[in-house]
Amino acid sequence: MAETEAALRTLAHNVRTARTRAGLSLDELGRRAKVSKGALVGLEKAQGNPNFATLVRLADTLGVSVSALLEGSPDQRVRVVSADAVMPLWKGERGSEARLMLTTGGPAATEVWRWTLEPGEEYPSHPHQAGVTETVSVTAGEMVLVVDGVDYPVAAGQTATFDAHTTHTYRGTGTGTCHLIMTVHLPPGPA
Repeated sequence: MAETEAALRTLAHNVRTARTRAGLSLDELGRRAKVSKGALVGLEKAQGNPNFATLVRLADTLGVSVSALLEGSPDQRVRVVSADAVMPLWKGERGSEARLMLTTGGPAATEVWRWTLEPGEEYPSHPHQAGVTETVSVTAGEMVLVVDGVDYPVAAGQTATFDAHTTHTYRGTGTGTCHLIMTVHLPPGPA
């Protein structure tokens, strides 16, 4: 419980700081991110339990990475992160999951994600802000990447990249679990 409360306090601080830096009121941030003002007030008071889609919409609207909202300030020169130490930000009904491992620093940050997709399970993503590029590298199994309604099969040993400002979906296919590494390349902007 203490870890959850600390994570909510960090999230509250980071959202409030990014919102203030962007010069947005709660009303304006809510309108742009399609999040209710009540949910934002609760979030900035370290209350509630925002879902993954809400965090992505807030990050996109504020021009920061998802992990910039979740992490404290990095004070280590080298960070080594174990997948077991990172809680999934999305879990599917069949056991699929997505874990945000870390985000690189600098003016154009990159998020590094570990995903598992079970056959037949999918995650539909909303369009990101202009300039966001995603890359998926399948390390085991098979998936279909759907971009603008077009299916792109991606199998173990293959990598696909696309502009993520349009609708896109990740779908597990084949007979076994699909394992992939996703990188989300954010456009230069406030960190």
